[in-house]
Amino acid sequence: MDRSERFNKIRLALGQSRVVSFEALRTSLEVSRATLNRDLAYLRDRLNAPIVFDRDAGGYRVSQSDPAAGGQIELPGLWFNAAEIHALLTMQHLLANLDPGGLLAQHIEPLVARLNQLLGSGDGTAEEIRRRILIVGLGKRAIRLEHFERVGSALLRRKRLLIAYYSRGRGELTEREISPQRLVHYRENWYLDAWCHKRRGLRNFAVDSIRRAHILEKPAREVTQRTIDAALGPGYGIFAGRRLKWATLRFTPERARWVAAEHWHPKQRGRFEADGHYLLEIPYADHRELQMDILKYGAEVEVLAPPELRELIATQVEKVGRLYSRPAAVSRHETGGE
Repeated sequence: MDRSERFNKIRLALGQSRVVSFEALRTSLEVSRATLNRDLAYLRDRLNAPIVFDRDAGGYRVSQSDPAAGGQIELPGLWFNAAEIHALLTMQHLLANLDPGGLLAQHIEPLVARLNQLLGSGDGTAEEIRRRILIVGLGKRAIRLEHFERVGSALLRRKRLLIAYYSRGRGELTEREISPQRLVHYRENWYLDAWCHKRRGLRNFAVDSIRRAHILEKPAREVTQRTIDAALGPGYGIFAGRRLKWATLRFTPERARWVAAEHWHPKQRGRFEADGHYLLEIPYADHRELQMDILKYGAEVEVLAPPELRELIATQVEKVGRLYSRPAAVSRHETGGE
């Protein structure tokens, strides 16, 4: 049997009996004394398993008071091989970069230390993984999420929050009592879907725009998942709205090969035309985010419908054209001015 099976048998044996002798374990596992000694040492030193030798009882048992075990009263039920540990370290690295100031940041370091210990000093340590994996965040607002943990706590405890919220669109600070419904990580930033008791409806809040947050000892108002999805989920992007429109975009054959493989919306519809162009249809409730994504494709995309979106994009393109057609500012020194 392999080592993982032996570890599991040791765990079961110690769980079924108060004390198990060395010989009983060795016979059960059908291994040499040296192998069993190595297994027990690995469990204690690498996996922090609270196994102690009780001289008075003449065998091994699980300690219920070992401070190194962190209060464990039974052995862990999962063991990882090197490949699985590599995967865990990689996920940890991804999480740390996606959410450097988030809910788990202060709690994840002990896990990293344990994983590093399990992996040993060979190739592929956590430091090697950090060196070999580069994560580039585009559009990520470089603001520490000071109230993220409080928001997360209220969300999971189902309590209301009293927040001071800064609206970037209006440039104003308002106080809101809200019932958190779910956290959303979208395009490198965190958002909170919540019932706003001031506006009496579902709203979407950027977590980094929360200036103050206080957990209230009031139960949160519960909103069904179907209602949340209907109010905040049907349209394109993060902006809410119940009145949906459908945008029809036509991409050039060169760009079509890329766009056809992209996921813009769960309900999107797409098809190739005979000449290689690609038609993409997307539902949207608010044009702001969709407008930005259309404009980044420049001349490689044409808006076919609806007319108001086509006109909006044309106006934006015209503004950009006027901006770049202006002559660059020239210093007075270059023109001989004072």
